Amino acid sequence: MNTYWNPNQKWLARVNPSLKFLTIAAIFMIYLFVHNFNVMLVSSFAFFIFYLFCNGFSKKLSFWLVAMTFILSVFSASAMVFFGKGTHMLFEWHLITISIESMTRGLHLGLRTFVYGMLGLIFASTTEPVPFFYSVMQQLRIPPKYAYSFLAAFRLIPIMIEEYRIIRAAMKVRGMSEEKGLRAFYRRMKRYAIILLAQAIRRAQRIAVAMEAKQFSMVKKRTYYYQIGFSRYDVLFTCLILLIIIGSWIFSSYVPLTPYNNVLERSY
Repeated sequence: MNTYWNPNQKWLARVNPSLKFLTIAAIFMIYLFVHNFNVMLVSSFAFFIFYLFCNGFSKKLSFWLVAMTFILSVFSASAMVFFGKGTHMLFEWHLITISIESMTRGLHLGLRTFVYGMLGLIFASTTEPVPFFYSVMQQLRIPPKYAYSFLAAFRLIPIMIEEYRIIRAAMKVRGMSEEKGLRAFYRRMKRYAIILLAQAIRRAQRIAVAMEAKQFSMVKKRTYYYQIGFSRYDVLFTCLILLIIIGSWIFSSYVPLTPYNNVLERSY
C-alpha cells in the first residue's frame, strides 16, 4: 500500500495530517453554503492546479483519478441539468427539460463535486495512513484502541484483495468460473463472500485478542514510536488554502466570469 505514496517528493506530505484533515473538512463545510457560480468556477480551477503541483501520486494514476472525478461531476450535474425546474427554457423533450436555471444549478453542483473530489485527492495523495493515525492520537486525542483498530483494518485491505485473487485463480483452475449467467455469477459471489468474510472474522478476532493482551483498552497514557508535530509547512499550507479561498472570492467579485452570482435565484 505504501507504494502509492511518495512522501519525500512533495512538501505537502510533511504537513501535519490532523491539521490537513481538519482544514479540508472545514473547506467542505464552507463550500456547502457557497451559491455563487463564479466563486465555484474559480475555486474548482484553483484547487485543480493545486492538486496538479502538490499531489503525491504518479502522473498516470493522477490522470485517471482526475478523469474519474470529472466523470462523477458530470453525472452529478446531469440530473439537475436535464430534470431541474426553470422559467427560461432552452430545450424540452418529454421528461427532459433544460432551462437556464437548471443548467446553471446543475453546473454549479458539478463544480462543487469537482472541488470536493480535488480536496479528497489532495488529502489522500499526500497523507500516509500510519502518520495520519498517529497524528489523530496525539493531536486530536483519539483513544489508541480506536485509532489502532482503524489502522489494522486498513492494513487488512490489501490482504483481502490478495486472497480474492488466490481464490479466483483456484476456482478458475477447477473450472468453477466457466459458468455463465446471473445464477452462476451469484454462486461465485457467494463462494467469495463466505471465504473472505470467514477469514476476515478470524483475523479481526486475533487482532482484538492481541490488542487486549497489550492493554490497548486500559492504558490511557502511551508512548509512541512516531512523534507527529507541527512545522513551517503547516503555516505554508494554511496560507495557501486561505489564499485560494479569499482569492477566489475577490477575483469573482471584481472579474465575474458569468452573470450568475446566486444560483438559488428564480430568474437571472
